[in-house]
Amino acid sequence: MDNQFTCSIKRIRFDENYQPADNTRLTTNFANLARGESRQENLRRTLAMINQRFNSLATSDNPKGDRYSLEIDIISAELDVEGNGQTFPFIEMLKSTVIDHQTNERIEGMTGNSFSSYVRDYDFSVVLPTFSDKADAKLDDFGDLHGKLYQHLIHSDVFKAEFKKQPVICLSVSTTKTYYRTAHVHPVLGVEYKNDDYSRTDAYFKKMGLSVRYFKPEHGNAPLAFYFAGDLLRDYTDFELISAISTMESFQKIYRPEIYNTNSPAGLIYQPSLNYQDYSLTQIVYDRVERSQLAVKQGKWTEENFIKPYKDILEKWAANFAIDNPHQDHAA
Repeated sequence: MDNQFTCSIKRIRFDENYQPADNTRLTTNFANLARGESRQENLRRTLAMINQRFNSLATSDNPKGDRYSLEIDIISAELDVEGNGQTFPFIEMLKSTVIDHQTNERIEGMTGNSFSSYVRDYDFSVVLPTFSDKADAKLDDFGDLHGKLYQHLIHSDVFKAEFKKQPVICLSVSTTKTYYRTAHVHPVLGVEYKNDDYSRTDAYFKKMGLSVRYFKPEHGNAPLAFYFAGDLLRDYTDFELISAISTMESFQKIYRPEIYNTNSPAGLIYQPSLNYQDYSLTQIVYDRVERSQLAVKQGKWTEENFIKPYKDILEKWAANFAIDNPHQDHAA
């Protein structure tokens, strides 16, 4: 049983010809766009948005705004729980590479960006609703297994052989929290915002060993939530940070235009809302209702194909897994 919880990693290019694999979590930003009659046009327009946003932030020696483009790979990580070759699709992230068309260089972009997880679907779509029905329910253990599985993956030899740095995950801010603009302005990430309390997602990602900071990039309409281990401002290059912003802000403009494609930017005190009416739609087809429905279906599928069959093994493994992470405190 020495091969229990073995990790494996696969890559597939995210381009206009991308088609989701059979085991891809279909609620991911990239998989949802790559379905239906408009799939290829969706993908072309999304990639164009990402490249335009990258060039708008990487302006040095880039007078025409077309010097760079991003090459994006979908990273799928799988777990072999029993060591018998049967793998479970654990998470999907994105890895970008910056192409400099002036020098023909290939430059490291960010690993992480988007974050998709079947176990996270299970936690939020199956487990969490059961707590909402109980007035005295305690959520102390919520996300524990997922957090330990994630840390097991990123500290594995397989992951470290593929990627030089730990992932940075970039998501939407929460519609249940209020954010306050600070005086701190980072040259790439933009204006920093803070809030007084963790959102459910913030707390969940803390179980993964990740801190969070919120920044509204230049020309952006709302802050993005950056989840990271280590030091976000020192551990990553400008190109890595710009690649994360351009990729994920573009997805959020498509998925949450009420927050990220509004006609006026966030102010000193900002309360995100999906009921906000003063926004513009992109020309990209995205089925948000279907996405929510699929999250529930995939959560139940995970329960039947991962949580229940491996219940005893998972519980024993999690009980003996120690998380060694010095960066779990809320970022100052």
